[in-house]
Amino acid sequence: MARGMTIDYQTLKNWPFPPLEHRYTARDAVLYSLGLGYGTDPLDPRDLPFVYDSDAKDLRVSPTFANVLGYPGFWAKHPGTGIDWVKLLHGEQTLRLHHPLPREATVIGQSRVAKIVDKGPGKGALVLIERTITDKASGVLLATVEQLNFCRGDGGYSASGQPSDEPIPTPPPLPERAPDDVCDLVTRPESALIYRLSGDDNPIHVDPEAARNAGFERPILHGLATYGVAGRAVVRVACDNRPERLAMLYTRFSAPVYPGETIRTEMWRDGGTVWFRSRALERDVMVLNNGRAELR
Repeated sequence: MARGMTIDYQTLKNWPFPPLEHRYTARDAVLYSLGLGYGTDPLDPRDLPFVYDSDAKDLRVSPTFANVLGYPGFWAKHPGTGIDWVKLLHGEQTLRLHHPLPREATVIGQSRVAKIVDKGPGKGALVLIERTITDKASGVLLATVEQLNFCRGDGGYSASGQPSDEPIPTPPPLPERAPDDVCDLVTRPESALIYRLSGDDNPIHVDPEAARNAGFERPILHGLATYGVAGRAVVRVACDNRPERLAMLYTRFSAPVYPGETIRTEMWRDGGTVWFRSRALERDVMVLNNGRAELR
């Protein structure tokens, strides 16, 4: 795409996302959980309900599985968006669970561009995409997914008089006291190879050459897999391992994880709210920050 193009607010705000029908089975839900590291210790009774899909067992579907349902793909790469997609970063993710995810279902994913915010020339633009996940058979809204993209190359688009939506609020800081809970979860060396089978086939997660070309020493774990591991920690520690108790999960992405690293999630409890952050333990690098979970 020639960089003479820029964001056109009206075109982008009205981007024609078709409704996407997505049929998943219990095995798809198990495959997703394996990508998050569930079952790394096959004798851990806390993990087994998420990876054992016997009809005789009560399979627990990871709530963050909703992130991969009805996903529209890397639509920002389309030339018509005007986005400098090479400089796009995934900045924040919010998941709201309205109902527990069934062990299998056909769902409809409907995406829309909810907000476009110009941060100014040289400062980038923010594009917020909202996706609803609805059970096709019942019409029940299962989840709402919000993905905030930081478009580093598109700041200043509103200088020509185009609109810019209201700024997106900065998340509150984490508590300054010591965390109430700490949960260390190991990722498998092959975790990115497993997670990509749930729908994100970006080569930087599997191809060493593609990863080096993107500035990484080796393939990195998917950001939403890191997000899922943090969600796994919150569900394990604060929800008594019951996924239906998680109502909302939000975080900011800070740095990538390399498959095989341990993700330490630190949590602060405040009634029905859990504040959290996660770091790659071996490198002592913060990978998720300003996290917040709401519990039922």
